[in-house]
Amino acid sequence: MGTDGIHPRALRELVEVLTKLFSTICQQSWLTREVPVDWRLENVMVIYKKGWKEDPGNYRCVNLTLVLGEVMEQIVLSAITQHVQDNQVIRPSHHGFMKGRSCLTNLISFYDKMTCLVDEGKAVDVVYLDFSKSFDTISTAFSWRNWLLMAWMSVHFTG
Repeated sequence: MGTDGIHPRALRELVEVLTKLFSTICQQSWLTREVPVDWRLENVMVIYKKGWKEDPGNYRCVNLTLVLGEVMEQIVLSAITQHVQDNQVIRPSHHGFMKGRSCLTNLISFYDKMTCLVDEGKAVDVVYLDFSKSFDTISTAFSWRNWLLMAWMSVHFTG
């Protein structure tokens, strides 16, 4: 259920009635370059996954938004994706964040290319680099503690 309290099933049942109105809202949003304010609101829910309940790493955040806003996002995403594919903006060798491609398809593609080169009798050198240390990470325990402290201070000072 979205932030508006409307269940997606209700929208599916009313699709024929709502299509023209929804289309008008989307077109107006596109022309004015503004998204309706209600469509930008999110309810963040924390959902327990499994394990020790005191460990913040065992929870995940879910953002609930308006279902109609999500539908519009999918329409825009679909149009952008189609444009990118039709105009070959992204090379076929790109695998990140592409539908139907993954780390596994990237690995298979790489392995296939290396195997072909070796079969042709060519020398192949491969260098593996680990960039994980280059990117900042935040200790979840540290950030969770800070969040609790800020929440406490907010309640304490605002009454």
